[in-house]
Amino acid sequence: MSITGLLPSSLGFGTAPLGNMFRYIPDWEAAQTIQAAWDHGIRYFDTAPLYGAGLAEIRLGRVLSDHPREEFVISTKVGRMVSNELRGEHVPDRGAEHKDHLFADGLPYRVVDDYSASAAERSIEDSLERLGTDYLDIAWVHDVGQDYHGDTWLEKYEIARTGAFRTLTRLRDEGVIRAWGVAVNRVEPLEITLSLDEPQPDALLLAGRYTLLDHATALQRLLPQAQAQGVDIVVGGPYSSGALVGGATFEYQQTPPEIAFKVARIAAVAEHHSISVKSAALQFVLAHPAVAAVIPGASRPARIAEDVAAAVEVVPPAFWDELRDEGLISPHAPVPVWTA
Repeated sequence: MSITGLLPSSLGFGTAPLGNMFRYIPDWEAAQTIQAAWDHGIRYFDTAPLYGAGLAEIRLGRVLSDHPREEFVISTKVGRMVSNELRGEHVPDRGAEHKDHLFADGLPYRVVDDYSASAAERSIEDSLERLGTDYLDIAWVHDVGQDYHGDTWLEKYEIARTGAFRTLTRLRDEGVIRAWGVAVNRVEPLEITLSLDEPQPDALLLAGRYTLLDHATALQRLLPQAQAQGVDIVVGGPYSSGALVGGATFEYQQTPPEIAFKVARIAAVAEHHSISVKSAALQFVLAHPAVAAVIPGASRPARIAEDVAAAVEVVPPAFWDELRDEGLISPHAPVPVWTA
């Protein structure tokens, strides 16, 4: 019921951008970014078939093939798998929550949703091939939530519970994977998962819902419940789709004015204390005892260096005090304890 023994450190690397998310990235730049992560000591890499219809997995596997398998940790995902069918010239935009359009420059294959037992097994087999490995450290069930499936999400979740969840439990017992969990952008599917008698996950991945910009809901029930049950949380999207660090998007679409205003207020406090917003974002996430790791994404080598530096930058207690006083973070949110 824990993955802390698997993870080499609390800072990992999320490879969604390397599936050509938002923009085309040449192979050489993707390879240099992965190598930069390695050179900076990062040994946990998260990926998914969705990311460029397998492109991120292929790119990750190529670079990591130069390193001993026992020296790094890979997590990938099931539930959204790459089919053999070409998606055609244009990627249909089914709405921001579906994420299809984000990888328009990925490989030209359709990604289909299938949370059944057989699909989970096929998806693992395909990922093993793309990554060039014979086992996975962690497998997540991907996007089985209301933000993606709307009113049918509970039906999809039940298919996953009786299908993918049980297949991943068996594959864990067989040694094909070492741990499994659920990866979503909403807290409710994870709260339900924690309430199950069986199958029991080893960890959970929550993207975008425990950040400086958005954390109140996760603090209410999910994180205390996970902590009480000893189920580790991996946090994705710590920069809120880039909005926190100067990007133009929040939740995969244009940043709304109210979010931009809050970001500006956080940035002003950070400037007052001479620290980077990246440092605040990463260290805020990692301060919660239920959180085992954070996996910011990057598409350029320089971003990796920034993330590594941000994770260890000294953030004075007065910064967190001012955020609380300004109502920019919850008074109940744990913050890092810094001692001189």
